[in-house]
Amino acid sequence: MAGSERGPRERMVFSAAQLIRREGVGATGMREVAAHAGAPRGSLQHYFPNGKEQLVNEAVVWAGNYAAKRVARFLAALPEPTPGGLFAAMVGQWTDEYAADGFDAGCPVAAASVDCARTTESTRKATAAAFAAWTAPVAAALTGMGVPEDRSVPLATLMISTLEGAILIARAERDVRALTTAARELGPLLDAARA
Repeated sequence: MAGSERGPRERMVFSAAQLIRREGVGATGMREVAAHAGAPRGSLQHYFPNGKEQLVNEAVVWAGNYAAKRVARFLAALPEPTPGGLFAAMVGQWTDEYAADGFDAGCPVAAASVDCARTTESTRKATAAAFAAWTAPVAAALTGMGVPEDRSVPLATLMISTLEGAILIARAERDVRALTTAARELGPLLDAARA
């Protein structure tokens, strides 16, 4: 969805996700979100009566849904879908972003998890729901590629957790080494899981 197609509320949720992925939850203020979204500051109270916590939670849910929708796009772009190919495409999104934009951004779901999961129960639940929303289509894709159903969710969890860890290492090292290593090493294991 292009930015011009979003209303003020949707722009603020999107902007919150973008700022959280760069700055973390603590450093993302409501004023910064409104400015980034090009929305009037007064609209924050109108759209998010429960304040920053509500906005953060909605941004996390948005990010989980975005990641879930990307799975179908990755599959459609693969000439021959394989579990390892899907994981390589998931990794490729990040290596491409880091090559183009540098290493300043990570996953907003992971950032909210690190910043708030221990102290804010609603955000912990939102991050868990976002990861579940992402895991479901990955698991379904694996099943569709011949991975036994009882292994699809565990392997989808492994793929996402490996990707999230590699993103953290890439940002710390300012290098895609961890991402490319994860794709190279995990790909054959994923492909071998097919029945």
